[in-house]
Amino acid sequence: MSLIVKQSFSNIISILFAFTIGALNTLFFYPTIIGAEFYGTILILLAQSNIIQPIFSFGLQHSVIKFFSSVSSKREKDQILILSLFFPLFIIVPLSILFLLNYNLIGTYLSTENPLIKNYIYIIISIAISTAYFEIFYSWCKVQKKTVFGNFLKEVYQRLLITILLFLYFFNLIDFYYFTYLVIFGYYLRLIIIIFYSLSIYRPGFKIGIPSNIKEILFYSLLIFLSGFGASIIIDVDAAMLGKLVQDELVAYYKVAIFIAAIIDAPSRALFQILNPMVAETINKNDIPGLARLYKKSSSNLLLIAGFISVLICSNINDIYEIIYFLNLDDGFRLAIPVVFYISISKLSTASVGCVNSIITNSKYYYAVPLFSVSSAIGVICLNIFFINKIGFVGAAISTMIIIVLFNFLKLVFVMLRFKIQPFTKKTFLISILIFINYLLFYNLNISPNFLINLIIKCMLTLVTYSSFSYFLNLSDDLNSFLKINRKEE
Repeated sequence: MSLIVKQSFSNIISILFAFTIGALNTLFFYPTIIGAEFYGTILILLAQSNIIQPIFSFGLQHSVIKFFSSVSSKREKDQILILSLFFPLFIIVPLSILFLLNYNLIGTYLSTENPLIKNYIYIIISIAISTAYFEIFYSWCKVQKKTVFGNFLKEVYQRLLITILLFLYFFNLIDFYYFTYLVIFGYYLRLIIIIFYSLSIYRPGFKIGIPSNIKEILFYSLLIFLSGFGASIIIDVDAAMLGKLVQDELVAYYKVAIFIAAIIDAPSRALFQILNPMVAETINKNDIPGLARLYKKSSSNLLLIAGFISVLICSNINDIYEIIYFLNLDDGFRLAIPVVFYISISKLSTASVGCVNSIITNSKYYYAVPLFSVSSAIGVICLNIFFINKIGFVGAAISTMIIIVLFNFLKLVFVMLRFKIQPFTKKTFLISILIFINYLLFYNLNISPNFLINLIIKCMLTLVTYSSFSYFLNLSDDLNSFLKINRKEE
């Protein structure tokens, strides 16, 4: 696990830095500089783009990860990479033409609640194309187990880009129209950077050739595309549907709450950059005992870290929203506090099942992936329609929580039946108790009338309590080993 720990640590640092920048953008710069209406417009457009992106990439970034380690010759590896570059064009070109021919019709449909959207829907298709190819080239880096720089581009770069553009807007150097064009330019600049970086790591021979297993690759890509499309719907359909059903300000409140809860995902996103290709390699070698070890370690490590972040957020949620109010002088953001709790539960559920998605995706049972994803996407849309109409935007969070918890359980059962492995140990139970006890200890604790001082002290107490129990109970072998190594080096 040394490679996983080393690169995951670097990736976690990048993601936490990205979240810090994102927090400033989401909680302060966006609402203050650009206003709730324009902010809501950007959120809706980017959500639509994220839904379309899997269609353009067609799941080929996942095919690269699965099949690259399954072939031995450089020629076969190169053919897989070249296929991932050119095949998406057969989808992108006709769909882009269709989009342009129906530009006004699409714009009219999407701008029912917000007329501004009609003027900026070019963002949707433009960013979807750049993001699709970015993911493909990033997969080239992943199979070489070089994830840190690509992760920086994915997590930190785009947030820094937004920060810079917001300051340009603040100083009246650009208006919102040019803001959108520069967002597109920034995304394509990121694509160019990852292209040069990936080619510096591994340069394929650009000879015309078709992989011998092209049917298997494309069939796998089709299934993963359906899965990715479903996953994108689950992630972004809330904002997309809310943009049709509620005011833009409520969309902004909702997305701020989602952003806060999404911090819990930081360890998972960091770990899977390197863990996914390792799972693929283990499965290709038919090393089931090794797969079981990865499964259990990923589950306990992720739950432990995600649990800590969840406790920090949920036990300090009122103080966090005091900061948001101080920055924006808009008390409406507090309406979304329940959203943070519901999404936190879904994040902890996902952390607890470890690399279950990677196992299914990279195994011969990958046909199940789109079944899970499409079913969950349909489920969340149906529940959204019901809950949003009944209780407003908080209903979107409830829908997401129900679907994610349910389908995590179903995936867990599926892997258990197929591979005879499961991720839980005695440590899982102890970690769950640790999370619950820490939440009870600190949620109602008010040390100072000053919200900032209260937040800082409670965070420090949580860190000491949580980490001490974790260390002495040896809840994570990898974390304890990492700390012992660093102590020796000092």
